[in-house]
Amino acid sequence: MKYYKLLTFTLLFCLSACGGEKKDTDATQDSVETVLPDEANEVTIMTLKQTEFNHELISNGKLSARKLVDLRFESAEPIARIYVKNGDRVNKGQKIAELATFRLTNKTAQAKDALEKARLELKDVLIGQGYMLEDSAKVPPATLNLARVKSGYDLALAQYQLAQYEEQNATLIAPFDGIIANLFAKQENVASTTDAFCTVIDPHSLEASFTVLESELPLIQNGDKVEVTPFATTSLKTEGRISEINPLVDENGMVQVKAAVNDKGKLFEGMNVRVSVQRSLGKQLVVPKTAVVLRSGKQVVFTLVDGHAYWNYVRTGLENADSYTLLEGLKEAEGENSNPFMSSADIKEPLLASELCPQYPMLYKVYEYDIVTKAGGE
Repeated sequence: MKYYKLLTFTLLFCLSACGGEKKDTDATQDSVETVLPDEANEVTIMTLKQTEFNHELISNGKLSARKLVDLRFESAEPIARIYVKNGDRVNKGQKIAELATFRLTNKTAQAKDALEKARLELKDVLIGQGYMLEDSAKVPPATLNLARVKSGYDLALAQYQLAQYEEQNATLIAPFDGIIANLFAKQENVASTTDAFCTVIDPHSLEASFTVLESELPLIQNGDKVEVTPFATTSLKTEGRISEINPLVDENGMVQVKAAVNDKGKLFEGMNVRVSVQRSLGKQLVVPKTAVVLRSGKQVVFTLVDGHAYWNYVRTGLENADSYTLLEGLKEAEGENSNPFMSSADIKEPLLASELCPQYPMLYKVYEYDIVTKAGGE
């Protein structure tokens, strides 16, 4: 078993004052004694080595679906049937709703009859010019066009095709597999031709849209890994990849970025999310954020050298959720640390501060401890 010396700096705070008028019952008190809790005080140490550093960039964004379509009817007719409701999953080609088709069927029949009459009129016009409709390929184009216009054939054909189109679209069909949303219409009411009847969303095509600073552009690229966390459910974390970087900086110095998200069916269109972009920057000198403290406004990291603790002024670089990279102040350690990475070391005995008056605390007093590694260690 090997012992190390560790210097710690202790600052005692004054919570009450000595002196002034005292009651008679306190007159017999000659001194004040303060004993810290009899608990094991632990410190952690690690060997400073170059390790893989994943830079983390945090931004707020919103989820949107790449495949999203608003469905609306082409005719203002009563809604005969609604087969789904909000939140229902539908398959491609599945019926969603349909209109009453009596008027539409009748309109198609009338348009077909008008087309037949126009066809007969076209025949008469061509016969008057010495041609037959069956031999339309022999009719000069200018003569044929004049005959079609004079007979009203083109107009009748367009009206018939429109009537067929409206009748065919009296039934809304799901264009792809997805989920129904924004369905607020009621059965038997007249359908609107301007407002969407419902929305179909593909939940497997969600992407997170967020912005990054212009200065952060060199730190991201297509394919970088992202972690998406909804603000409403912080325990739900989903991974994804950057799929699109808009090559335009707006007036605020921000760039729009999109990341494809691997949804498990628990995310929704329009959700506000926290996006964490992670990218490996290779081997760096990395220290935990908890190891960096401020002294007189400067960053300090304590090191254990020859059994004693020393502070070192450092300059940090990039950071992620739990670590900093070091740019200046420390070098990579040589050899191996006998105490494994971030393992605990127990302070042998607690500090006993006696005969101290809280009104006159001993500030910044230096105490020396014996640090003992676990049994069997060097």
